[in-house]
Amino acid sequence: MIEVALLAIAVLVIFLTLGVPLPYCFGGALMVMYFIGDVTMKGNMLWGFQQLGNPVLLAIPLFVLAGTIMSESGIAASLLRFVNVFVGHIRGGLGVVAAVSCAIIGAISGSGLTGIAAIGPLLIPEMEKRGYPRAYATALIANSSILGLLIPPSVTMIIYGWVTETSILACFLATLLPGLFIMMNFSIINLWMSRKFDLVLDEKPSFSELSNEVAKRGFNAFPALLMPLFILGGIYGGVMTPTEAAAVSVIYSIPIGFLVYKGLRWSNFFSAGKEAATAVGTIMMMILFSMILGQIFVMESIPQEIVSSIFSITENKTLLLILINILLFLVGMVVNDATAIILIAPLLLPLMNAIGVSPIQFAAIMGVNTAMGGVTPPYASILYLGARIGNVKVTKVIPPAMILILFGYVPVVFLTSLWSDLSLYLPRLFGYIQ
Repeated sequence: MIEVALLAIAVLVIFLTLGVPLPYCFGGALMVMYFIGDVTMKGNMLWGFQQLGNPVLLAIPLFVLAGTIMSESGIAASLLRFVNVFVGHIRGGLGVVAAVSCAIIGAISGSGLTGIAAIGPLLIPEMEKRGYPRAYATALIANSSILGLLIPPSVTMIIYGWVTETSILACFLATLLPGLFIMMNFSIINLWMSRKFDLVLDEKPSFSELSNEVAKRGFNAFPALLMPLFILGGIYGGVMTPTEAAAVSVIYSIPIGFLVYKGLRWSNFFSAGKEAATAVGTIMMMILFSMILGQIFVMESIPQEIVSSIFSITENKTLLLILINILLFLVGMVVNDATAIILIAPLLLPLMNAIGVSPIQFAAIMGVNTAMGGVTPPYASILYLGARIGNVKVTKVIPPAMILILFGYVPVVFLTSLWSDLSLYLPRLFGYIQ
């Protein structure tokens, strides 16, 4: 049966490479299991639809809707102005604004696309006007946007926790420190690269001027900054579940967008709802088919056979973790983060347990690897969206993006795998690990 499963996975990868819509890719793999593997589908289809009724999954459309509303509302512009007051006079400071603002937006939306959609149109032209090459500005903001997949709340961690039956709150915390490390690395790399750009800097303000600007812009940004405090404080304070927090983020973002920042109008409000509904429909269809495929693999003991096959090669934990990171990197290059987690997590989790890696640490390992796929060709959906928003050729964006990935992202990927405390310290601190 493992030969049939490998054939199904091969069909899935081929369809993905050819650009076939994601639900049909998984449908093709299911057809291989049905016709060649002689697997019955009636019970599995009923099980799949039953899984879609899980209240945990309701958080996904709500966070997606909150993200689309936020990108239209003017919240991002307010955050940018607030962060810029601290570093706008420093060489390379505007690039730091990009990285930090994407991290803050990630703490609101839980999505990687929201950062580039909300910040890109505002900051890319401004960075070019200040002397940054347009391709570099686009690459920096696109790479920083993947922080939305790591800074909690994260849609991908909701999916991982649901698929593997791991605490979603612990998964949120597991990716927080790796995400902050990546943000810091991007900021440092940007400061180093900015030395060769002919930049226009703000005049260094006096202490009184800085205090006045901080107070003024801070007051304007205060409603936006309250959003991540409400969401994360409610979740970890035990007041709200992730699903309830997602609903609160939608309810909160609507009056803020309409009445405070006034970027939200009925026309773009309804278009944001339509955009979110389209994205969620695709995600749910993909989840249905991929969950059925994963369940079939589990029923046929495919994960156990994979563990046995890998252990026949080596039982060295460090070498296995390096090989798994390479595998996840390759998978992330051809599928999106949610697809990779739904497909790979159930298959590799038994192996992780066998070599003594916690499911919570594995959440961080999968999170940082699959997020990187969003800016790594050929998939690179966030990078391609950034190129469209930045109005620059993808071929010009890729070189600076690869510098950021190699020196800012890849070290954190391996650090997350080989240093367990990076992902387990906060879950242990909050009592999710005894």
